[in-house]
Amino acid sequence: MTAAPVPLSDDEIERRLRELPGWSRVDDEITRTFGIRYHGAVALIVHVADIERLIGHHADIDLRWDSIRFGITTHDAGHRITDADFDLARRIDDIARAHGAEPS
Repeated sequence: MTAAPVPLSDDEIERRLRELPGWSRVDDEITRTFGIRYHGAVALIVHVADIERLIGHHADIDLRWDSIRFGITTHDAGHRITDADFDLARRIDDIARAHGAEPS
């Protein structure tokens, strides 16, 4: 049986956010918005979704005409922030960069 994910402390979340420029905390999720045109964002979503399926962790995604917002929290930890959220955020940064998304 897999152990339940462990929520991070507020201090640990703030420390890790300093290592991920562009990401911020909003309540119990970390979030980031990128500027990218709609069709490019759709391709980015497909790429992110492939990685999410492989690692078993998923972001909430808000697609707009010229931007995309990712919100990440760990549902299995009571909608709290865990290591898995920061791992996914780093992966999203890499994928967004590869798709030419601009930091907002």
